[in-house]
Amino acid sequence: MSMSIRALTRNIVVSARPQATRQMHSLTAPVIKAGHCLSALNKQQQQARHQLSQRPIGVRALGTTSATPQEDPQQAAKTANKGDSIPDSSAEKESTHHAVVSTFDLFSIGVGPSSSHTVGPMRAGKIFVQDLVDHKVLTKIRSIKVDLYGSLALTGIGHGTPNATLMGLEGELPESVPTESIISRVQAMHETNTITLNGMHRVRFNPDKDMTLHYYESLPQHPNGMRFTVFDANGDMLATNEYFSIGGGFVVNEKTQLAHGENVFYRDYAHTTAGVGMASGSAADIDGSTASSTTARPAAESAQMAERTQQDLVTAALPFRTGKDLIELCEREGLSIAEVVFLNELQWRSREEVINAAFRIWAVMDDSIRRGCLSKDRKLPGRLNVHRRAPNLYQNLMRGIYGSAEQYALPDAQRPMLADGVDPATSLFAVSRKDGFSASSLLETSLTSTQRNELTGVFKRRQRARRPVLPQLDYLSVYAIAVNEENAAGGRVVTAPTNGAAGVIPSVLKYHLEFLSEDPSRDILEFLFTSAAIGMLYKRGASISAAEMGCQGEVGVACSMSAAAFAAVMGGTPAQVENAAEIGMEHNLGLTCDPVDGLVQIPCIERNALGAVKAVTAAQLALQGDGSHRVSLDQVIETMRQTGHDMMSKYKETSQGGLAVNVPIC
Repeated sequence: MSMSIRALTRNIVVSARPQATRQMHSLTAPVIKAGHCLSALNKQQQQARHQLSQRPIGVRALGTTSATPQEDPQQAAKTANKGDSIPDSSAEKESTHHAVVSTFDLFSIGVGPSSSHTVGPMRAGKIFVQDLVDHKVLTKIRSIKVDLYGSLALTGIGHGTPNATLMGLEGELPESVPTESIISRVQAMHETNTITLNGMHRVRFNPDKDMTLHYYESLPQHPNGMRFTVFDANGDMLATNEYFSIGGGFVVNEKTQLAHGENVFYRDYAHTTAGVGMASGSAADIDGSTASSTTARPAAESAQMAERTQQDLVTAALPFRTGKDLIELCEREGLSIAEVVFLNELQWRSREEVINAAFRIWAVMDDSIRRGCLSKDRKLPGRLNVHRRAPNLYQNLMRGIYGSAEQYALPDAQRPMLADGVDPATSLFAVSRKDGFSASSLLETSLTSTQRNELTGVFKRRQRARRPVLPQLDYLSVYAIAVNEENAAGGRVVTAPTNGAAGVIPSVLKYHLEFLSEDPSRDILEFLFTSAAIGMLYKRGASISAAEMGCQGEVGVACSMSAAAFAAVMGGTPAQVENAAEIGMEHNLGLTCDPVDGLVQIPCIERNALGAVKAVTAAQLALQGDGSHRVSLDQVIETMRQTGHDMMSKYKETSQGGLAVNVPIC
């Protein structure tokens, strides 16, 4: 790392720490003590949130590593125009970087509630400790400090960031961490003031003192920044590094030398390109003026390893940079979008591995729907006291897809009121009515005869309320809500392309398989690979991080990906698929990310249901045409990028504006 020890120690400052909520699930269970409602937040936290909300938090080109306090607005504007990491579509970039990443990096298995605030920090922690092992300094470490910046601090407690980070430092991965053990392990850290790095080396660590949430600062490269620093027995720094969780579980750092939108992801935890500033115990070593062969690889070897890994990451048989490139490639080669992605995957895996990995992704998606539909828990974690709705919605459908309705029946007091003679255990669409209400009761009030005469013949009299029979909306909604309730509860889900939007793609695919598909196995592959291609375009051209784009970068992107994939499995041409993707995003532009109390619950869960419905509608509109349309996908991606760049930071996953400040917590 280029940062000196003086710069590092200057920035390790204990800042105001919020009062966390009462104990939640495994990841959002707070590292620090319980508090009260939002209005009771300490004045320092409120001031910090206000200061950050008055300036844009952008992503600048990865380079400088020191934290950035409050800037002069004019200077900040100049800096953003010159070096923001949401880069302009320059000719240089167009000729250098393609959009291709692995489908299985875009769709990765992890845990809730957030890909950028839970999955990413856990991966970053694992990368850091693995580098310590690779550099043979792990056994020299006696203590560690963790710093979380910007959005990771502001909404980190509700998103489970502290606990996820600690699990990563203990060597856990989102794909395999035993979620049921997280709370007890974090509690043990509080009791013993220690942490076991990479599961093999115990060092001093007091979570209340050695983990700092910086509300006043945001690292300049990205609002989701974190820094890890380890020290020897004398208190001298041995190693440090900064990481940035850029959405969807993707992690970057300065060593990768990659700006926003390029291809970066640590797929191999044992051999990463993430460099660690190493030292033998002196400030000179830390500053890089001397080198120690016992603590760091030779520079040439590290550079060669990084270059080889980087080349492996960006190799693609059929590269494309834009939606226009992708459509032209399909037409020139006579391929579908899914086939293009599949052939690129063969650069990294065998044919059988690619197919099996895709089915594995779908299996986890499908299982998250099942668990959400059949959950016996009635409340989600957190002080919002949000009730799960997927089990009741599923019961109302009475399909029994995952089991008999009787097995998961509600208590009599909670069962919906049904029309006389209708058995809720067998009815497909049971008609319910409000408790104690009938339309005829209107005329049983103290109306005058004149008033009754005025009503006669105007309104149709009904004995019960009816609900529309719209099965596609019902199923899309319950599937999406089920996944996101599981995500909110810290369950295992697939980032698609993020955790906050994890319900849209599984919902649309499940609906297609249940009601429309004639060849489910092939449709699963085509759906996943087509949606992945669209996600790659957004990741390169804009972002899939709500901390940069607002929720248009999460649910908006997932809606666009789902619309494209649904059009593909319905037989659409590449041009129609691109049109569906464009429609799916065009009507999500400007969507903000304003989670109440920092929890991925309100409005996130319902928003996934609406995103799924929009996706199907967008695909239907696109399939009615021939693929020609006035607004292109590339244009809408660029519009999304500009919109996110101009959006105030209080609407970008900071819980400083919108619903987050207008919905009372208690």
